[in-house]
Amino acid sequence: MTRPDRSIPDPHTLADALSHSDVLQSLQRRIAESNERLQIVRALLPVALSSQLTAGPVDDTGWTLMVRSSAVAAKLRQWQPLMEDALRQRGWQVSAIRIRIQSGR
Repeated sequence: MTRPDRSIPDPHTLADALSHSDVLQSLQRRIAESNERLQIVRALLPVALSSQLTAGPVDDTGWTLMVRSSAVAAKLRQWQPLMEDALRQRGWQVSAIRIRIQSGR
């Protein structure tokens, strides 16, 4: 008994998928923007504080900065005006920096 030939599509690389999808390209741009913002903010902060940060999502209403604890979040809120000014000076439109605590770590 012979099996019928099945048409197997050619595999696509991630780069191919990204280049053919507007949604994936937009997501890639937002991830890159979030990481760039994180680097700007980290340069302002003491090492002990900056090491506690993770880039979160960027959307039309602002940017989310993820932190490891409520103590870090409280301290970071004191730096928030300086962080927002630094981002504006680099040309980023800053409507809000949301500081959120990561759960499950």
